Amino acid sequence: MASQPPGSKLQVLIAGGGVAALEAVLALAQLAGEQTERTVLAPNAELVNRPMTVREPFAQPLAERHELAPILADAGAGLVADELARVDPDARTVHTKGGRELSYDVLLLALGGRVVPRYEHTITIDDRHLNETFQGLVRDVEDGYAKSVAFIAPGRVAWPLPLYELALMTAGRAYDMNVELRATLVTPEDAPLAIFGTGASTAVAERLAEAQVEVVCSSYAEVPASGKVRILPGDRQLEVQRIVALPELYGPEIRGIPLGEHGFIRTGPHGEVRELDGVYAAGDCVDFPVKHGGLASQEADAAAEAIAARAGADVDPRPFDPEIRGMLLTDGKPLYLRANITGGQGFSSEVSDEPLWSPPSKVSSRYLAPYLEARGRAGASSGRP
Repeated sequence: MASQPPGSKLQVLIAGGGVAALEAVLALAQLAGEQTERTVLAPNAELVNRPMTVREPFAQPLAERHELAPILADAGAGLVADELARVDPDARTVHTKGGRELSYDVLLLALGGRVVPRYEHTITIDDRHLNETFQGLVRDVEDGYAKSVAFIAPGRVAWPLPLYELALMTAGRAYDMNVELRATLVTPEDAPLAIFGTGASTAVAERLAEAQVEVVCSSYAEVPASGKVRILPGDRQLEVQRIVALPELYGPEIRGIPLGEHGFIRTGPHGEVRELDGVYAAGDCVDFPVKHGGLASQEADAAAEAIAARAGADVDPRPFDPEIRGMLLTDGKPLYLRANITGGQGFSSEVSDEPLWSPPSKVSSRYLAPYLEARGRAGASSGRP
């Protein structure tokens, strides 16, 4: 790994405007603020707390939105409002869709993934516009037009928790409206949210049973026609009035960056792109099988520490050591789940009705979550919206 010459600042370009990008820029500001010049290339003007959008179709508060510009100003970073088109690793430049050419010493790719619907004849969950796509189903359940709903996960599941949340909240809404609803959840997992380990999975299964949501595990769903679900193995057929499905996630299409299976970027323990010097990646664009905002922030922290050390800061970089923290939203109190992950499976799991981390945000992170909480407190005390 190359180190920065004494007296010069490392030019760090971060491509992306989501959790991983903002976590990284805040981490670098704290770890190597004097040794780095930081620029963020992002197509979006605001950060949306996308995991909280699952509440919106149920007439609950909108997910929080934060303007990027003030956050980056606080982090001492510049903002280029554009989108990455391609990378020239030899020249250490990136080209944007708007025609710009930006140079860098170190590039951190935090671009997220590409959401691709797996099935036809379904309502595909996409937290970028979940309210508008799911609101009609909620109204149909409330009015008694939709009395049977299937919630299905494809074989390649990046993050299954929103499917469980929507199933639980839909069943809860039917109960509240005194409407009979037959809800079935089909998943390839061995047990409900098995990634969190046995104890957490058992607690989730109990919540589903209380809500009268039938769960079919170790199974794959096909949707041959509208209102029809075929469950494999075996040949069980479901006939339902609505079908809700998770999408599949693919990596970003980046010219100039070597990509692995399904288009994801292969990274090492510190987020380094294995084939390229000076290029790092974090978040849903990397090849770690579990995609989650909290894990994205942990990947960003590992990359930021490595970049800070490269810039000459007094930092001993720690490798990415995934601990997954999930807040399961339900029709009642949330359920907090935590587990370490190895080999794509959870161990040392915890489950509680009370928060297991602070601040108890949906996306737990070392720098971004405390920053947003402090910013929210400051806004409330000053009367700002």
